[in-house]
Amino acid sequence: METIRTVEWMKQVSRQARAEGRLVGFVPTMGALHAGHASLVRAAQRDCSPVVVSIFVNPAQFGPGEDFAKYPRAREADTALVESLGAEFLFAPEAAEIYPPGFSSYVEVAELASRLEGRARPGHFRGVATVVLKLLEIVQPWRAYFGRKDAQQARIVLQLTRDFNLDAQIEVCPIVREPDGLALSSRNAYLSPEDRRAAVVLFRALAAARECVGRGEREARPLVAAMREVLAQEPRATPDYAEVVSADTFEPVAELRGECYALLAAAFGGTRLLDNMLIEEQDGNFRCKL
Repeated sequence: METIRTVEWMKQVSRQARAEGRLVGFVPTMGALHAGHASLVRAAQRDCSPVVVSIFVNPAQFGPGEDFAKYPRAREADTALVESLGAEFLFAPEAAEIYPPGFSSYVEVAELASRLEGRARPGHFRGVATVVLKLLEIVQPWRAYFGRKDAQQARIVLQLTRDFNLDAQIEVCPIVREPDGLALSSRNAYLSPEDRRAAVVLFRALAAARECVGRGEREARPLVAAMREVLAQEPRATPDYAEVVSADTFEPVAELRGECYALLAAAFGGTRLLDNMLIEEQDGNFRCKL
């Protein structure tokens, strides 16, 4: 595996691969890698060669008072994992390489970024969209792989690629969970043992919504009520939102139709976690994917 530190070096590597007729796969990450990231690398390897994994803790997506300074960083362990997975390249630039002196251009995905996580974290998606656009332009992949746990982020990336006519295909891959159902997240490392046990309530709340769908419920309100009821039973959880939204617009829906998400956000101690369930309509029937 080759570790790349500069934008120009990464561009040269990608240009050479494309000139050879190879299909570049790209997995962008902020490090603190876990089995969820590994699943993205394996998905890329099924479709592409070479595979580029990036590790960049993006300062532009952290607001004042958020956890940029203490965000988990494990460079040696991350490098070893990427190498063990067989990725050909690790792109690990410093912040000054991505945001050089005088940098002053940012990207907004207006409507999609104004809801839910965008409302809770003003400016967050501006930072996400800006760095993703830069990374896609630098790496120039055939396909880029994102996890469904951050569903709103993945939808914004899809919109970004359409609006700017980018060549990269975006693949949104399933959530990877712990045996007890907790969605894997780099921020899980912040949880105390007590909060770690409590955080499973997110999965239980989504499972309650799934049970509603399984009983034939097609209105969103009972699903939301079921999720909020389960969350309220966990004293260590501080819920932010529990919603059922369109998978396209991320606006709340009154009834299930097409593709929807059941979305949750809650804090455990000082750690804010997200989770979701995809609800898909097929021939009038609905299937839930946790």
